[in-house]
Amino acid sequence: MGSRMTGRVVIITGAAKGIGRGIASVFASEGAIVVIADVDEKAGKATAAALAETATVDFVRTDVTSRESCEGAVAAVLERYGRVDVLVNNAGIYPQAFLHEMSEADWDRVFAVNVKGMFFMVTAVLPHMRQRHGGRIVLTSSVTGPITGNPGWAHYGATKAAMLGFMRSAAIEVAKEGITINAVMPGNIVTDSLEDLGQDYIDALVASIPMKKLGEPEDVGYAALFLASNEAKYITGQTIVVDGGQVLPEGATAVG
Repeated sequence: MGSRMTGRVVIITGAAKGIGRGIASVFASEGAIVVIADVDEKAGKATAAALAETATVDFVRTDVTSRESCEGAVAAVLERYGRVDVLVNNAGIYPQAFLHEMSEADWDRVFAVNVKGMFFMVTAVLPHMRQRHGGRIVLTSSVTGPITGNPGWAHYGATKAAMLGFMRSAAIEVAKEGITINAVMPGNIVTDSLEDLGQDYIDALVASIPMKKLGEPEDVGYAALFLASNEAKYITGQTIVVDGGQVLPEGATAVG
């Protein structure tokens, strides 16, 4: 167990499972007080209980599509712990929908969670961070959208690119106040949702990755940890790709 985050209060949205749980486990292992902010109360409490065996981990039910819920979650954390040092905005959804079948409701739902949810959470923590003249915000974007594309995920890719556009301008706005905003950009990471797509799909993904393996949620967690650490205090508006080299090859022949 490390100590890079000892005493720091870290809110992680969408941390009940998947990548978010991996991020939470990394921050907990480094001494942070971790608050899991998730709409899934059962899974969120279970994750908090599991991680609380070795760290201080709490759960606050949060629906990121509701500004009231986001502001209420931050208020609850401030009342309980008196501070928020880090926000890891990780909550996101990626339902597959091809253009010929994608409805307006499909489009709006993905944007409501991935983009509006980010806006609600960031603006909820900013007043406190501004008052304290410091804070770290880390966004979970993706290689899909900003760098790559994938059929069936045009709406998802659009949200992940939108997050980075938001990040760059927002980072400038708060830079003088000691607040940094950066992003991690995962490639294909092992989660229950990915495994639901089937082994053939996973095998095809692995074949396209130079490291010949999928990433683990903790791989994303360590990148987020760095961006939230003192070592990254002079870094803002930047991204870290965590993808095993997936975006590097010019084509299939470049992957041995």
